[in-house]
Amino acid sequence: MLLLMMIIGVLIGSWGLMYKHKHMLIMLLMIEYCVVNLFGVMCLMFSFYSMDLYFMLIFLTFGVCEGALGLGILISMARMFGNDYFMLISILEC
Repeated sequence: MLLLMMIIGVLIGSWGLMYKHKHMLIMLLMIEYCVVNLFGVMCLMFSFYSMDLYFMLIFLTFGVCEGALGLGILISMARMFGNDYFMLISILEC
């Protein structure tokens, strides 16, 4: 039952990522929500099958790096454009 709830959490995070794509901060929060839920799913699955847990450490490391890079991009966007609204940013300006 817990595994099903975490998988539903990943789906809800994916849905939020698809429908709240106008603001960078909301997108970053939804991605982190999916990463945390996927980490929970992996914890349950790896402990259930008695598998090696080193992959979870690598996954968590990549999740932290993704969050740090996203936050850096968000800060640079806020400094350059004054907000995190994607629809105002033109590709030609970059």
